[in-house]
Amino acid sequence: MVPAGVDVDVLVAGLGIHGSATAFELSRRGVDVLGLDRFDEGHTRGSSHGRTRMIRRAYPNPVWNSLVERAFEGWSRWAAASGETLIHRTGGLYAHHGAPSLQGPGCRVITDRAEMADAMPSFLVPEGYSTVYDPSAGVVEAATALRTAHAGARAAGATLVFGESVQEWRQAGEICVVTTDRREITCRKLILTSGSWSGRLVPELAHLFEVWRILTVTLAPGQKAAQVPHLGCFSVDRPEGLVFGIPDADGNGFKAGVDAGAVWDPDVPVAPPSEAEIAALLGLMTKYVPEIAPDVRETAACLYTMTADKRFVVGPLPWAPAVTVAAACSGHGFKFGPAIGEALADLAQEIPRPDLDFIGVKRRGTV
Repeated sequence: MVPAGVDVDVLVAGLGIHGSATAFELSRRGVDVLGLDRFDEGHTRGSSHGRTRMIRRAYPNPVWNSLVERAFEGWSRWAAASGETLIHRTGGLYAHHGAPSLQGPGCRVITDRAEMADAMPSFLVPEGYSTVYDPSAGVVEAATALRTAHAGARAAGATLVFGESVQEWRQAGEICVVTTDRREITCRKLILTSGSWSGRLVPELAHLFEVWRILTVTLAPGQKAAQVPHLGCFSVDRPEGLVFGIPDADGNGFKAGVDAGAVWDPDVPVAPPSEAEIAALLGLMTKYVPEIAPDVRETAACLYTMTADKRFVVGPLPWAPAVTVAAACSGHGFKFGPAIGEALADLAQEIPRPDLDFIGVKRRGTV
């Protein structure tokens, strides 16, 4: 029930995976939700477009384990509700120079090169590297997941509007007043999932964020060397940027990229990969998967909103408690879509989530 004098119970600003997940989770609970996005549906200006993403339990700190588990549970919940296949389990092998830096339930360290080759025959681990094997790792059907969230939210009663941009907001007593490029809207709760524009809408946090241009290349599907059991998800941690690889699952092709890039203004359309950039990525793909044929199917550019420690910024704003932010998911946020949506839905309904303190706004020294 929307309070008297308020246009909508919860307004979600930004409909990438986390905003869409929030609208889906809230509307399933019977909450009146309006979601807005500055671009057209299916746009490529943010961080949530593209065919696939990686999911894994291997993480650098056990503080992530609970949220990772909620993510796996959430994807299962979405799959059951939609009838869609959203995850393909492939296993993952993550290479680090020297001692391994990842852990997680079911993960194990592999230092013997023969055992590495047995775990993932197509992946050539660089000399001097150890690995962590994660049997739970897999491929998320990202495009399908985003469509699932949109369809599920709409079916449950949410209104999703694309091509309408939030310009500013203010808390007025216990409600929020939101100004878009079209109108003024009042809401009981405001959730900001605005990706690379988060610093514009919450300038008090802007110093925490840096936006990077990230590139990926996807090769033609059907190559044996890029499919399970020959290849699973992988990464190679290097000083100049982590290389990540996503195998060809269900005909999506082998995708790879580097988790580093130039600082970018999100108001400027992100430049597609140049021929030189594509060639450099192909060189890495064939270096780490030598049997692959560099037959390019697709290239893409997206924006990562980064924090220095690569932890998200999630939680209510201490100076505006009717407003909750989820920002700077630092290149590894898509896999957490249902878990972040569930968390933001809980916070909007004032359900305590102390498990989120490790990515909370307060730990950033804002109060």
